[in-house]
Amino acid sequence: MDLFNDTSNILSSDGEVNYYGPIMNLKKAQHYYEQLLDTIQWENDKAIIFGKLIITKRKVAWYGDEPFEYTYSKTTKSALPWTKELIELKEIIENKTGETFNSCLLNLYHNGAEGMAWHSDSEKDLKKNGAIGSLSFGAERKFSFKHKVSKQTVSVMLENGSLLVMKGATQTNWLHRLPPTKKVNNPRINLTFRTIKK
Repeated sequence: MDLFNDTSNILSSDGEVNYYGPIMNLKKAQHYYEQLLDTIQWENDKAIIFGKLIITKRKVAWYGDEPFEYTYSKTTKSALPWTKELIELKEIIENKTGETFNSCLLNLYHNGAEGMAWHSDSEKDLKKNGAIGSLSFGAERKFSFKHKVSKQTVSVMLENGSLLVMKGATQTNWLHRLPPTKKVNNPRINLTFRTIKK
């Protein structure tokens, strides 16, 4: 997909997801990938599932305009101050989409064995129906949506340096996931820019 492709809604109804494809060249994408690997304060994610604390292989980090607290999977994180690269990337996608964001949750998947189960980003801390800008670096991975009622599924391949934006009623009506795959051996970094309610 090139920079001039249509970014029309990939969902059939009940939400809006726009896939922009790569929004920067490969050299720039590689630069950000390397900088993010080196400068982000990565830590293993924690989740409480059926009352049991699970430590994931996937690593995460949480940054924002101020030390926002963000609770998901029954664990709470406090946002770190923006890095230079995160501010640059935030400005790039704000200019591209016309949206504004005040925080970013980052995920580091070491290989295709690491993924994310079906879920929706509907935590009470998040702005209702607010846009979530998802920027991908590194390995290309499949990303899937499933309608909560009809069970219809839609998938898209997220390329290196690409941007996907979820907004409107998407989180209310659709689940999304990053399915594991044995075909991918390289890491992927995903940044999800969000708006926390102040």
